[in-house]
Parts: sequence; structure tokens; C-alpha cells
Amino acid sequence: MAHITGREIALETLLLITRDGEYSHIALSNVLLKYQYLEKRERAFITRVVEGTLERMIEIDYMIDQFSRVKTGKMKPVIREIIRSSVYQLLYMDNVPDSAVCNEAVKLAVRKGFGALKGFVNGVLRNISRNKGEIVYPEKEDTLSYISVKYSLPEWLAGQWLSWYGADTVAAMGEEFLKEKPLCIRCNTSKLTPEELKEILGKEGVCVEDCPGFPYAFYISGYDHLSGLESFREGGFYVQDISSMYVAEWSGIKSGDYVIDVCAAPGGKALHLAELLKGTGYVEARDLTERKIALIEENIEKSGLKNIEAVRQDALIFHEASCGKADIVLADLPCSGLGVLGKKPDLKYRMDEGKQKELVSLQRRILAVVNRYVKPGGRLIYSTCTIHQAENEENRAWFEEEFQEFHLIRKKQMIPGRDPGDGFYIAVFEKES
Repeated sequence: MAHITGREIALETLLLITRDGEYSHIALSNVLLKYQYLEKRERAFITRVVEGTLERMIEIDYMIDQFSRVKTGKMKPVIREIIRSSVYQLLYMDNVPDSAVCNEAVKLAVRKGFGALKGFVNGVLRNISRNKGEIVYPEKEDTLSYISVKYSLPEWLAGQWLSWYGADTVAAMGEEFLKEKPLCIRCNTSKLTPEELKEILGKEGVCVEDCPGFPYAFYISGYDHLSGLESFREGGFYVQDISSMYVAEWSGIKSGDYVIDVCAAPGGKALHLAELLKGTGYVEARDLTERKIALIEENIEKSGLKNIEAVRQDALIFHEASCGKADIVLADLPCSGLGVLGKKPDLKYRMDEGKQKELVSLQRRILAVVNRYVKPGGRLIYSTCTIHQAENEENRAWFEEEFQEFHLIRKKQMIPGRDPGDGFYIAVFEKES
């Protein structure tokens, strides 16, 4: 059997995502695990091609359609992904010669059984390669079309953001989502100090930078894959963005508190809260499915923490025994995820306004149930990883109106490009004593 190339693996991964509906972070993680024997350089190439093609797909399609007689929407899925990923390499990977990109794309088309279309693939790619400086973008005066193409944002989404935030902020968000950034991690302070973790990571060949304002958090880069780091396998740190660390920071948690996290998987925020309890209290990390509970349990086991437990519970179904018992209820609820497009670029192609409305309704239904678990004087924290106002500010206003025994004590919408980290929303409410 012929050796499988990095470009072929990237193609298969893109097809899993765009044709078969797999989530990008899951598909890429599984592929890198399967091909972990490949050299670090090859694995980095696969990751960049897959992520870059997805991040810039609207822009890439716009360019292809200027040079191809068959528009991208009419192409066969395999040919479309070969051309898309090749155009990404032509435009954004200077270390790859254009001739090599075109030749390898033709070979890949033949290898995948589309030899009859090799001339078409070659013609489109060489045309784009020769005319890179002649590519026409929408006029800047056409703000919606320009931002949609320039930052690869679906027009409905770009229009929604423009109506709330204005062109400069949306452009800054779009720019931020396209940047390559180091991974943000949080030290498991129940196992080791941040200084100890930093030293261990350095010995593992990882580049480590401090996270301003978070002494237990770091940005890491230069590693091959996380599972190759003993410090990660042994539970020395968790992957968590600084924006979501504010949940525990702003919770007001104190020794002995009882915490319910109603939608906890994979468990990062619940574990953060359990750490802050320093061996006291109890965190109940709930979620809906056995798969999610297994994921939380795996992370709890790695953490070594004893004051946290994973419990299967549907957040929409009232749990009588929890009524009025919790010092803190964390409602980090299912959302549109539009604040994390830098990590999960395919979400912008999966979401639409109808799904957004369904999520707003789901969030309200959950909040109407779980607020009853907060004891007098306790707190409810509502958070999402989106920048959609209906899921954030509008839900906050609705909650205050519906449940007037709760008073808002703190809130923040974090905007990529303006604030550090992902797009994230937090509202902290306190219940009357």
C-alpha cells in the first residue's frame, strides 16, 4: 500500500468535517492521534492546512470562484477540498513552493479516483498562482460583503455583529479569530505550584509564557501534541482559556461551599472551583449523557481532587433534593460558541439564526429550573462562550425580570481583539437572604 501523505491526511480530515459533519477539533484530534508516528513537522503541516482552510473558507471560495468556470458550490466534495486546501497553501504558506502545491494537488486528484479532472484542478490552481496579486475583494464601502469575505464570516453573522458592535470592532474580532495563538493552560495547584509546572514544561521542551493577571495560568507552544507531555497525562495542568477562568475568580467561593455545575463537561470550571475550595466543600459536576460524565470523571481522576464528583442529571429536570442547597450554581450553558471561532472555526458554518433562537429558549428553560437550587444569600453564575447578544445581555435582562429575588452583582462581555482570550460572557447574580 502506498504511503499516505500529509496532504492526503489533511484532505480526509477536511472531508470528515465539511462533508460528514464531524466537529473540527474532534476530527483533527482523532487524526493526529491515529498518525502520531508522523514527524512533528508533518503533523504541524496537517494541522495548519486543516485549520487554515476552515478559518478562511469563505475567502478561499470567493477567490476560487473568480478563476474557475465551475463554482465551488457545484464541485465534487473531494475536488472542492483539494482545491480549497491548495489555495490556502498558495496564499498563506510561503514555505511551500507554488509548483509543489499544484503538482501534489493533481497527484491527489488522481489518487482519489478523479484522474479525468486533473487538468481542471491544475488549471484552476495555476491560474490562481499566476494571478495572486490580481485577486479582487468586495469594495470596502460595501461593509457587509467586505467583512464577510475578508474575515470569512457568513454574511448573516457579519450583519448581526455589525448591528451590535460596529465595523471596527467586528473587523478586530475577525482579525483575532484568524491569528495563530499559543494554547492557554491552567496549573493544577492541588498537585504542584505554577513555578514547578513551568520548570517541568521547560524540561519537556515546551515554550512557556505567563498569563498576565493569572499567576496559575500560562501560554504554551512548541510542543508536538498534548498527550505526548507527561505533565499533561499526569494531570499537572488543564487546557482552559483565561476568559473562562473568570468564572471561578468571580464566584466568591469560600471554604466549605457546596457547588452545583449544571452543565459541566469536560469539567474545567468545576475543577477550578474545587481547587479553590482547598480540600473543603463539595462540587457536583453534572451533565446529561454517559459520554460527558465519563469525560468529567477522567479529568477528575487525573486531577487527584477528592471534593468533586460527576453526576448524571438533566439540567431541564428539576432535582428536588437540590432545592435551596447550593452556595453557588454555575450555569455555563450550551450556546452558539461564536466566541471560540479561533479554536473551532467550523462553528460559524454550522450556526444560523434559527439555531440561535433555539439556544436562547433552551438557556432560559434551564435557568428557570436551576435557579431554584441556590440557597438564600447564594450565587448563580450564568456564562457562555459566545458574543451573541440575545444569549448574553438579553438573557441576563430576562432573568433579572423573571426572578427578582436575584440581583446582578457583576457582568462582562469579553470581545476578541479587545479583551484577552476568547469571546465569553459572565453574569454573576446573588439571591436575597
